[in-house]
Amino acid sequence: MNNKESCFVSAVVYVHNAGNRIAGFLGTLIKVLDQNFENSEIICVNDASDDGSVDVIKKLSSEIDSVCITIVNTGCFHGLELAMNAGVDISIGDFVFEFDSTVMDYDESMIMKIYEHALTGFDIVSASPNRKAKLSSRLFYSLFESNTSVSYKLSTESFRILSRRAINRIESMIKTIPYRKAAYIASGMKLDTLKYDVRPAEREKKNRKESDYRFGLAVDTLILFTEVGFRFSIFMTTVMIVISLTMIIYTLLIFLLGNPIEGWTTTLLFLSVAFFGLFGILTIIIKYLQIIVDMVFKRKHYIIESIEKLTK
Repeated sequence: MNNKESCFVSAVVYVHNAGNRIAGFLGTLIKVLDQNFENSEIICVNDASDDGSVDVIKKLSSEIDSVCITIVNTGCFHGLELAMNAGVDISIGDFVFEFDSTVMDYDESMIMKIYEHALTGFDIVSASPNRKAKLSSRLFYSLFESNTSVSYKLSTESFRILSRRAINRIESMIKTIPYRKAAYIASGMKLDTLKYDVRPAEREKKNRKESDYRFGLAVDTLILFTEVGFRFSIFMTTVMIVISLTMIIYTLLIFLLGNPIEGWTTTLLFLSVAFFGLFGILTIIIKYLQIIVDMVFKRKHYIIESIEKLTK
């Protein structure tokens, strides 16, 4: 007991049709928590599983008494982000582990490594596999990073740890978090990522529901947390304005040098000027919407990472 950490830690685990591996995952997690912490809890968020995952968790819970296990059952499929938010909301730990998957392709010692790294001054520490991300993930990360001012590089993460201070900061900024990693970056807290060598493990099988959810999440994140939408609208507006101006010049040249059909010049000038004005107005509206998102949803006007009081 004297060698264990005295702080209370929570572990939030996302569970969706993980019945074939949840017992092994929880067994390892319980062992690590029991060996290293005096007080701990595990919160399993069951996101509408239909494969008996809950029965496996209940059976395992009845066999141990060292760690408190809680099951949070969602009424329908919510997806990773909302489900994990529900688990973190009821956690009470000084530090909270977030396990986005029950696939343990890392050595169990990695769990304590990111905890110990957090103690060196980081509020959020993530564990990322040392392998090349999927093409779709790389494309999303590239779009995100090129359309934001943050210097932190996104990567595929298996799990992470957050301090209670980080959780409180994020909740005060954003009540509903559609994409946690973007919110963590925008929080201004000190964060870091540790890489680990991947060990053989059963891959998670994604169904159509999860794939559709991830695609929608990527689109929502790019719109809410980056300037992709605004920059795309500026590009299209510029293109349409150039086309409209070209049509105006072309129409005037035909009117002066050619022999246009009666009413042709007036119609083309009207349409060209109308499109020019329409896209100009749409650009202003989109800019106003971006400002509203920034003020209401995205982040506060200022971000403080830390405060140091220096006295003599």
